[in-house]
Amino acid sequence: MQSTGRERLDAAQRQRMVQGPLAPDFFDSSLEWRRVFAEIWGTFLLVLVAAGGGVVAAMSGGRVTLGMAVVAPGIMVMAIIYFMGVVSGAHLNPAVTLAFAVRRNFPWKRVPGYMLGQVIGGIGAAVFLRAMFGNVGALGATLPGSGVANGKALAMEVVLTAGLVNTILGTASGARNTGTNGAIAVGGYIALAGLWAAPVTGASMNPVRSLAPDLVRGDFHTTWIYVVGPLLGALIGVAFERILKGKPTAAGGIAAQGTLRVGDRPESDT
Repeated sequence: MQSTGRERLDAAQRQRMVQGPLAPDFFDSSLEWRRVFAEIWGTFLLVLVAAGGGVVAAMSGGRVTLGMAVVAPGIMVMAIIYFMGVVSGAHLNPAVTLAFAVRRNFPWKRVPGYMLGQVIGGIGAAVFLRAMFGNVGALGATLPGSGVANGKALAMEVVLTAGLVNTILGTASGARNTGTNGAIAVGGYIALAGLWAAPVTGASMNPVRSLAPDLVRGDFHTTWIYVVGPLLGALIGVAFERILKGKPTAAGGIAAQGTLRVGDRPESDT
């Protein structure tokens, strides 16, 4: 029995997807604007929810509880992975982009564009919150908890981010960051980390999530903790992933860079 056009297309897609983490489509510059836009929009939504939880909690007199505020970003990340993971890999976080690049799942030449997009999206969300609600609740900034020294806050952000990066890289190397298992695992980790660690540091794990509110409100006293901590944690997470899984995998490259051309190529191209 002869194969149909769809079957031939699916076979071609599978072949492209196993060629390796640096398959030619991932370097197609004509699609880079779409990937960067995805990072801008996705990071905007993430920071809007993550910082917005603190803002709305402050202005509503506690009707948004801490549990609600820390679970919401995890659910948002899960949704973002579902709707745009195939476009850009849904990094949404400079620490994640750095981790994928160091892991050799992501080309270094695309790192600046992704990080710039994430910064733009994060700042845009903080500006939106400021315009909507004013400088309420410190614009949802992440701050060390009462009695938590800066060194302890830094150590906590390092450990939390290492765990997050391990979760992302671990699911990307098999079930894929852009798939069902990856979305649930990553979103679940973010929510879980927030539930127990938010009172300690705010459980940022993302330099942009913390930098954006600090930049818009003009207070940088503790910003360094939330930049240095996640970046160091990302490097540790990559080292642990190397110990656990060995060399980078093709599936990890696909998850890190998206499958836009692989999954959406018109049938007429075959």
